[in-house]
Amino acid sequence: MIPVFPDSKVALKGKKGLIVGIANDQSIAWGCARAFRALGADLAVTYLNDRARKHVEPLAQALEAPIFMPLDVMAEGQTEAVFERIASEWGQLDFLLHSIAFSPKEALHGRVVDVGRDGFLKTMDVSCWSFLRMAHLAEPLMKNGGTLFTMTYYGSQMVVENYNIMGVAKAALEASVRYVAAELGPKGIRVHAISPGPLATRAASGIPEFDELMDKAQSKAPSRSLVSIDDVGNATAFLALDGAKLITGSVLYIDGGYHIID
Repeated sequence: MIPVFPDSKVALKGKKGLIVGIANDQSIAWGCARAFRALGADLAVTYLNDRARKHVEPLAQALEAPIFMPLDVMAEGQTEAVFERIASEWGQLDFLLHSIAFSPKEALHGRVVDVGRDGFLKTMDVSCWSFLRMAHLAEPLMKNGGTLFTMTYYGSQMVVENYNIMGVAKAALEASVRYVAAELGPKGIRVHAISPGPLATRAASGIPEFDELMDKAQSKAPSRSLVSIDDVGNATAFLALDGAKLITGSVLYIDGGYHIID
């Protein structure tokens, strides 16, 4: 039997998705949002705070997002408010993109063994637990199944210089993906960790010597090229299609093959 795929412009028509993590037009979440929208999905978009709003609002308008709300996962009640609005206006959610991470500078720039409790908890809260919380809130809205996405990095599996405590948080995030995939799979909900190669995003700017990391990735990756936010977006959007309904619980590397090189 030859599989039949819908027209690419309407492959996600009627689907509703929440995009968390757009900071500007260099964000991975922006590349993903454009890909979802190009396939016909309706999107809800969040922004971190008033300072970020001026950068995100024009992008949300370009996506024709009917829901545009603040979301700081460390602010009491804001996460719940977003899902309540989605439940009220849409009554459903078909996919969720969690593309946020944070670690206090003193925690990220120091040795893992020296990380203080407060820095560790904040890193895990934003970078890992917030995904679990969103998955919990999304579950009842994914009545006909759905897809949960979160962003990780190779530093979860290998020691990457200067990635430090974020590598620990991403390892926990990837384990969370596996457990949530097992728990929600019977409801038709798939869960994916997306692992792009290094990208010059706002979040990456906090990692020391990041330019050297990008140079190394480009020179060693089998493709000899760096990944773009559009590369990540297109691959991520594919996993939201029905044609990917039996793919779940794993890490998808979008890094030109860098992760296979010693």
